[in-house]
Amino acid sequence: MRPDRLILGAFLALLLGVPALLSPFYVTLLNYIGLYALVALGLVLLTGVGGLTSFGQAAFVGLGAYTSAALTTATALPGWIAWAGTSPWLALGVGLVLTAAVALILGSLTLKLSGHFLPLGTIAWGISLYFLFGTMESLGGHTGLTGIPPITLFGWTLDEGGEIYYLIWAFVLVAVLTTQNLLDSREGRAIRALKGGRVMAEAMGVDTARSRMIIFVIAALHACASGWLYAHMQRFVNPTPFGLHIGIEYLFMAVVGGAGHVWGALVGAGVITVLKQWLQDLLPKLLGASGNFEVIVFGLMMVLVLQRARNGLWPLLKKCVPVQGVPKRIDAAAEPLPRRTLPAAGTPILEAQDVTKKFGGLIANNNMSLTVKAGEILALIGPNGAGKSTMFNQISGVDTPTSGEVRFLGKAVAGHDSREIARMGMSRTFQHVKLLPTMTVLENVAIGAHLRSRQGVLRSAWRLDRHEEARLLKEAAYQIERVGLKDHLYDEAGSLALGQQRILEIARALCSDPCLLLLDEPAAGLRFKEKEALGELLRKLRAEGMATLIVEHDMDFVMGLVDRVVVMEFGQKIAEGLPDEIQQHPAVLEAYLGGVD
Repeated sequence: MRPDRLILGAFLALLLGVPALLSPFYVTLLNYIGLYALVALGLVLLTGVGGLTSFGQAAFVGLGAYTSAALTTATALPGWIAWAGTSPWLALGVGLVLTAAVALILGSLTLKLSGHFLPLGTIAWGISLYFLFGTMESLGGHTGLTGIPPITLFGWTLDEGGEIYYLIWAFVLVAVLTTQNLLDSREGRAIRALKGGRVMAEAMGVDTARSRMIIFVIAALHACASGWLYAHMQRFVNPTPFGLHIGIEYLFMAVVGGAGHVWGALVGAGVITVLKQWLQDLLPKLLGASGNFEVIVFGLMMVLVLQRARNGLWPLLKKCVPVQGVPKRIDAAAEPLPRRTLPAAGTPILEAQDVTKKFGGLIANNNMSLTVKAGEILALIGPNGAGKSTMFNQISGVDTPTSGEVRFLGKAVAGHDSREIARMGMSRTFQHVKLLPTMTVLENVAIGAHLRSRQGVLRSAWRLDRHEEARLLKEAAYQIERVGLKDHLYDEAGSLALGQQRILEIARALCSDPCLLLLDEPAAGLRFKEKEALGELLRKLRAEGMATLIVEHDMDFVMGLVDRVVVMEFGQKIAEGLPDEIQQHPAVLEAYLGGVD
C-alpha cells in the first residue's frame, strides 16, 4: 500500500478512536477544531487557491446557524416553510439554499472589486450581517435563541459532544475529499489559474468571473454547514461568534495552516484552537493576573509564523514525512478528443482592417491592417515599442480597438471577449511568459484544453468526470511530447528555463486545437538547437494547414521560416511583402535593420 494511504488510514483510525481515548473536554475541543476547519477549508479555496481575500466568512457561519435555529425553534411558521422546521436536516437544506442565494448577491457586488477594495468589501457585508443578527427581534436580538433541538440521525439523537463528534468530522472529511477532487480537475485548473494567470486563463477560454463566483459560493456553503453544526451542538446561538474578529481568526487559520493546501485548513484550525486554549490556561498562572494576555502573545506568535513560514505549516509538515505525490497517470486507451477541420490552404482566416488603439493621447496602433491565410506563417516585426503586442491584444480580444475591424473566420470579433474568440479557434502565447509556476507542465498545458470539455463542478467534486479528464490529460501529454518537453511532464513549470517555458506556452496553445496560432516572441531565450526544433514544429503545423501569426526579433529565425512579413514602426505598417523583399526594403532598413549608407 502507498505510504500516503497508510498515513491517511492511521489518521482516520485515530479520529475514530478519539472519543474513547480522550476526556469530554478534548472531544469538545476537537469538535470546535472540526467546525473551524470547515470554514478555513473554504478560505483555502477562496484565498489560498483563488487569491480572493475575505474577512466575512463568519457572517456565513452565522447565516447557517441562525437559519436552522430560527426554523427549528419557531412555534408558528407560515405554511409554505413550516415543513423546514420539522427537522434540522430540512433546515440545513434551507440554510444552504439561502446562503447560496446571499453569496450570489454579495459575490456579484463584491467580486467586481480588486486590490484592497475586495477585502474591504467583505468586511462591509460581514459587519452588516453581524449587526442584522443582533438587531432582528425574531432572531432573539443580542440575547440570541435557545432551545435548539439536537440533530437526529437514523433514530440516534446527537445531544452529546462525543456523539455529534462523528458527524462533524464526517462533514470535514467529505469537504476535504470533494475539494481535493475539484482542484484535481478541469474546473480546478481554472480556479487555480485565478491567482496568477487571469489574462492567460481567459485567452484559453476560462470564464474567470464564473470561477471566482464558484469558489465564493463554495466557501460560503462550507461556512453555512459549520454554522448549522455549531447551532445544534451548542443548542443556543447569539451574534458574538459571527463577528468580524472571528472572521479574521478564520483567515488566520487558513494562512497559518497553509492557504494553498487543503489539509492546511485542518492544521491551521488545530494549531490556533489548541494554542489559544493553552495560552488562556497558562498565562494567568505565569503572570498572576487575569486578562486578555493570550491575545497579545497569540498575535506575536502569528507574526513570527507569517515571517518564518509564509506558505504555512503544512508544507513544513510534509517535509517531515517521506511521502511523494503520485503523478497523474496518462491513460493511453483514453478516447482522443475531437479535432476541428482546418480551412483550406490559402483561405483568409484573419483580416484586420484599419485597427487603431489609443491610450489617452498615445496612439499604440494607427490604421493597422493585415491578413493571415490558412497554411501560412506571417511575421509581424518592428522595433521595440512599435505596437506589435498591442496589435496581438486587439486581435485576440484582450483589448478592444478604438476603431477599425477585426474579422476571424469571416466574423467580426473586435470587442468580443477572448473566451469567445478562443472558442472559435484562435490561441496565443504571450510576450512575458504567463504560466502557473507551482503547477506541473502537464497541468499547465491541460488548461489549454479547457474549452474542449464541459464537465462541471459537481461532477468534478465527486470524480464523475474521470473519463473526460483522462482524455484532456492524454491530449496535453501529446502536445507536450510534440514540442519536445516529454521529459519534463511532471516537473513544476516554474523550474523550467525561460526558453522551455516559452515552448510550454506553445504546447498549451496547441492543446486548444486552434486553426490560428498567435506567437509572441516564441524564440526568445531559446538555444540554437531549440530554435531549430521550434522552426521544424511550425513548418509541420503549416503543412497541416495551421495559420500562424508570429512576433519575433530574431531575424535569422524569422526570415528563414515565414511566408510573408509585415513591418511596424510607431504603431503603423511601413512595409509588407516576402522575406527577401522586406530585407531590401529601404524603409525597413532605415527603421528596423539599422539603415543604409
